Amino acid sequence: MSYGEDVKPKIILLVEDSKADIRLIQEALKTSSTEHTLMIARDGVEAMDYLRQEGEYKEAIRPNLILLDLNLPKKDGREVLAEIKADPTLKRIPVVVLSTSRNEEDIDHSYELHVNCFISKSRNLSELFRIVKEIETFWLTTATLPSDEKI
Repeated sequence: MSYGEDVKPKIILLVEDSKADIRLIQEALKTSSTEHTLMIARDGVEAMDYLRQEGEYKEAIRPNLILLDLNLPKKDGREVLAEIKADPTLKRIPVVVLSTSRNEEDIDHSYELHVNCFISKSRNLSELFRIVKEIETFWLTTATLPSDEKI
């Protein structure tokens, strides 16, 4: 990136059905130093509609990062992850599983499906804030993501 180049806000797609967790993640990202827009899908079907730009999401902007819960209604996060990583137009988007699960089978299966990172959510408020801030710092500031044209 050259000096003075316009930097587009990063798009984060949060796929989460828990209203409480959505609110906490929104709060944690409020103090972000990275310009971003948080989009929310409350179930796996809505997430895939958003990602495939179908239905009400025809004008949706591809996210730079997906935060994905595993235990979702309609289509669970494991299915969503498998579909994302099997789709040539979506597979380059980094996916971070952010789940209350600490089940080894869930962790192993997520990595077999090529998740970029698996993080177990904390029920401790300050710990969850720390986790979200670290995700934001690493994935939106430190890591070099694929260009928007190729995502």
